Amino acid sequence: MATRTLRADLHCHTYYSPDALTSPGKFVAACLERDINCVAITDHNTIEGALLMRRVCPFQVIVGEEVRTQEGDLIGLFLEQAVPPHLSLEETVERIKAQGGLVMVPHPFDRFRRSIGEDGLRRILPAVDLIEVFNARAFVSADNERARRFAEEHGIPGVAVSDTHSPREVGRAFMELPAFDGPESFLAAVRQARLVQRPSSPLVHMASRWAVLRRQLLGWQPTGS
Repeated sequence: MATRTLRADLHCHTYYSPDALTSPGKFVAACLERDINCVAITDHNTIEGALLMRRVCPFQVIVGEEVRTQEGDLIGLFLEQAVPPHLSLEETVERIKAQGGLVMVPHPFDRFRRSIGEDGLRRILPAVDLIEVFNARAFVSADNERARRFAEEHGIPGVAVSDTHSPREVGRAFMELPAFDGPESFLAAVRQARLVQRPSSPLVHMASRWAVLRRQLLGWQPTGS
């Protein structure tokens, strides 16, 4: 019997992130259109959108969170409770691990975003489960390449992600990997994955800016639809 292959986008934002535009309905439609059948919803400092998507999506959803630490962004996967922002890297890792979650480092060397950098990575290295080696929103390809080299040198599985904040970004980068049923089998599947790497247009950052402005100027809030 053939093993089912998943097309997984492991860093996705819905409009529960203040800089994202994608409603649950538009997110599902974009995934179905592009044959993405596994996602990690990693909204900023909340799992509210991820829990909603887990209920409504017709495909596999990993509950995650992109947490703002004192030193930069860190992602927890397979979460059941939100991790509060503005803690140290070490305490954030502890909160993720305490609930059986995995630690993924997003865009670790991106010079234009809130990245933890090499010093931060080395501080928490024994606890790191995954490193983004291709983030479709990276402006400078060398930043992704540096992450790839670091992951390879330290034997940490690398992932390719869209970091989608708008519907058209869904699936720009993703991974083809075997089916899994929990954190441990997920890590094994990632080690067998094929990475599909396509950069997004730099203009996607304008969409994020508009998402922030419409909240600030218009008082817009998510409706859950």
